[in-house]
Amino acid sequence: MPANTNLPVFLTRALDYLAQNLKNETLWNARFDHFARFAARLAGRALAFDIAIVVILIWVISGPIFGFSDTWQLAINTATTIVTFLMVFLIQHTQNRDTEALQVKLDELIRAVEGANNALLDLEELEEEELNLLRKKYANLARKARDELARGAGGSDEAGEA
Repeated sequence: MPANTNLPVFLTRALDYLAQNLKNETLWNARFDHFARFAARLAGRALAFDIAIVVILIWVISGPIFGFSDTWQLAINTATTIVTFLMVFLIQHTQNRDTEALQVKLDELIRAVEGANNALLDLEELEEEELNLLRKKYANLARKARDELARGAGGSDEAGEA
């Protein structure tokens, strides 16, 4: 990228950095992941809630000063819409990440436990019909175990039958 002498040095460096790393998907994913985790931790604290309450109180108190004008209402509507829009992505990213980590942990437990059914590894990748078949199979096993327990047979571990 040719140097532009009309731009401040920090802006020129930033543009050079962007030009060099624009196609580096791993870098951008890592940065977004870091930012999303940081923002989720901050947003989930009591202080974030307190700040939101203070902003709303300032907005309500300022109503009479601005004559409850359309601009006054538009300000809070715009701010809350932007925050909500961005939070949807942060929450979804955090939920996806947590779900993936939980699935890996569950897969490791299934793999490591002797007698566990390794066919249950990576279930989240199955189609809905396949999941429904497995769910029915395990629901039947659970019903049989409860029936045996009700009859006083002590219930048995039939996980090996799956």
